[in-house]
Amino acid sequence: MRIKWLGHSAFLLSAADGTAIITDPYLSGSFNGEVKYGSIHDAADVVTVSHHHQDHDGVSGLPGKPKVIEGRGSHKVGSVSIVGVETFHDENQGAGRGRNTVFVFDADGVRVCHCGDLGHVLTAQQASAIGKVDVLLVPVGGTFTVDAAGARKVAAQLAATVIIPMHYKTDKLGFPIAGLEDFTQGEQNVKRVGSAEVELSAHKLPPEPEIWVLDHAL
Repeated sequence: MRIKWLGHSAFLLSAADGTAIITDPYLSGSFNGEVKYGSIHDAADVVTVSHHHQDHDGVSGLPGKPKVIEGRGSHKVGSVSIVGVETFHDENQGAGRGRNTVFVFDADGVRVCHCGDLGHVLTAQQASAIGKVDVLLVPVGGTFTVDAAGARKVAAQLAATVIIPMHYKTDKLGFPIAGLEDFTQGEQNVKRVGSAEVELSAHKLPPEPEIWVLDHAL
């Protein structure tokens, strides 16, 4: 399984059989230009959408006609099993910002969880439905999602081995949210990958939990 961070909450997941999935594609230039990441030109078989905000549901800007998956349920695309678990975009059962879907991707012996715009620490029922994950793609910027402390709690709930932060303030994002340093400050287990892409297998996972910081591709 190859994981490429395109930017914001958008990742390209590529399985060994060639199945390609894009998570939460942003619409470049949306929110009055606050989303400054470049347009996504990668092709995908499937796009998952956690919720309908323009920084997460920019399917119209993608090439081709990928299958769009949203909401809870189970799917199989090529060698990849996909499960959607219903959560919320806020701490008030969705009253503030609506529902959010957490997606779990299982392929090549690796379980990857994409949290979308998760706005709360998981309930026991939600954590059980998701299960233990190898790789956690989790928002850390706060304000509209869990903050650094909340993200750490979610990582512990899911016993994640590799934690890849997303949805935080960068030079390509004008949102009033926290930067990466709030999440990594004081942590000893931070690995700066130095690229936008990593390749993972069950045999390449670290023995202890680590935070992997990717560069945004766009």
